[in-house]
Amino acid sequence: MSSCGIVRFRNAPAYYAGSPYKKGYQQKGIVEEIIYDCSVPGPTQRRMIVYLPHDYYQNSRRYPVFYLLHGARGYETSWIRKGRLYESTDSLFATDLAVPCIVVMPNVNQYNDDEDFENSRFKDAFESIFEVDGTVESAFVRDVVKRVDSLYRTIPDKEHRAIAGLSIGGYQSIYFGANYPDMFGYIGAFSPYMWSIGKATPYRREFYGNLHKRMKLQYGNNPPEGYYLYAGKWDIMRPSTLKLHYYMTRKGYPHEYFRYPGSHDWKNGWIEEYQDMLQRVFKPAK
Repeated sequence: MSSCGIVRFRNAPAYYAGSPYKKGYQQKGIVEEIIYDCSVPGPTQRRMIVYLPHDYYQNSRRYPVFYLLHGARGYETSWIRKGRLYESTDSLFATDLAVPCIVVMPNVNQYNDDEDFENSRFKDAFESIFEVDGTVESAFVRDVVKRVDSLYRTIPDKEHRAIAGLSIGGYQSIYFGANYPDMFGYIGAFSPYMWSIGKATPYRREFYGNLHKRMKLQYGNNPPEGYYLYAGKWDIMRPSTLKLHYYMTRKGYPHEYFRYPGSHDWKNGWIEEYQDMLQRVFKPAK
């Protein structure tokens, strides 16, 4: 397969195994797999999963894009296998509660090389956390966003891009928003893991750190369209999420904070948080 290739799965049975979907549920949208070249050290190619509105190939419209990131122990199919991605997205599109968009699920783990990558292999939590070093993150816009814009009928501007993630993915999303204030109009952090302890690399120094300074620039002349912080009542990341919420409130940075009844987990947490955010993005200001 070429680096620009697309594999389309009509029923995507490989992504149903072990999932929380109701028996016999079939997604309404279109699932596609993208293999793309990497421009930073690590594997030569990576994979992302793209979920398109069911009528994407029956019209000529352009669509907003929602980039959805996994957490530690996750990879690009986590939201499909555990997060009820198909069911949630299909339902909200069908009932007009959410604006139809393209949902992109990339792999944002760091791997040493092609052998270490091993077709998006599973990584345990400690391995994932200790390797958050900014390498793959620094190439995200170049390797993922621009690739998606080149392959699909996107609306390639800030007002039509959202990025969100759970745990480590929430931490990454916060920095994607802060580092690229003209790229992502909507930022969501689902119980973000705020204690990144990855090894020091030039990429880490470039991507992470100085969050307060970066947020000041982010909220300067062209602030985000929407900024959403979520945490569960019993969430181990709730204290750090609240700390960020209080800081943003003191600084007068518009955002919203939501507490869900669950813990640092899918049920009563990340699933519902994604559903909530999807209903908020890409809509005209009231």
